[in-house]
Formats: sequence, C-alpha cells, structure tokens
Amino acid sequence: MIELPYSLVIEATDEPDFFGFYSPELEGFTGVGHSVEDCLYQAKWGMKEHVALLVERQLPVPPLNSNPKVTIQNVERLAVV
Repeated sequence: MIELPYSLVIEATDEPDFFGFYSPELEGFTGVGHSVEDCLYQAKWGMKEHVALLVERQLPVPPLNSNPKVTIQNVERLAVV
C-alpha cells in the first residue's frame, strides 16, 4: 500500500544515486533523494511537514488523494536554444 497523501513523481538523473521528486497535487513540494526508496521515505514525512506549514500560514491545502500514484521517470531535459 502506498503510504502517501498525494501522488508523487520521482525523476532519475544521469547520476545513479541522485533523484528528484515532486507532487503534482501539492504545489511547492519538491525534494531530492539517493534512491527511489529514499525519495518515498522523504516524501512521506515531507508532505506532512509541507501541509502543516500550509495550515500554519492559513494557505489552502489540497484534498487528500485516496488513491495516490507514484510515477518514476527520467528527468526531462531542457532544449538548448
């Protein structure tokens, strides 16, 4: 069972031990980890802290997702102009 209150996107980079992550449902929530498992762990606790800050600052909190999804993908490369 996924123990996250919101969906999560984990992005792999060229470095084998560096991943970025964010939630498309929780604006402003991002982080980095050394593995997919590390990202999941950090996201679980980080989302709770992020929501607590939103509440503290009286900002809107998105509704919890009863069926969150975790997507693992390669980081999107920016086009060189």
